[in-house]
Amino acid sequence: MANHKSALKRIRQTARRYDRNRATRSRLRSRIKAFRAALSADADGAAGLLGPTVSLVDKAVQKGVLHRNKANRMKSSLAKAANSAGAGA
Repeated sequence: MANHKSALKRIRQTARRYDRNRATRSRLRSRIKAFRAALSADADGAAGLLGPTVSLVDKAVQKGVLHRNKANRMKSSLAKAANSAGAGA
């Protein structure tokens, strides 16, 4: 257990950030899964989900949950999947 007030505060801050980051990451992963499921089910319906999904990825970068390069890779991968599903239909 921490003995200093500053260490106790740091523990509280870390716990809050952990919960916030975990919620953001979970929301992002759920949205990506929903997008991929919509792609496999209906390519036209998934086109409407690409924008909000990319927006969530960008928000995760702003909050420091994702690294910028990983987010760019993720967005590229999602767009590529959406384009190939649209081209195949």
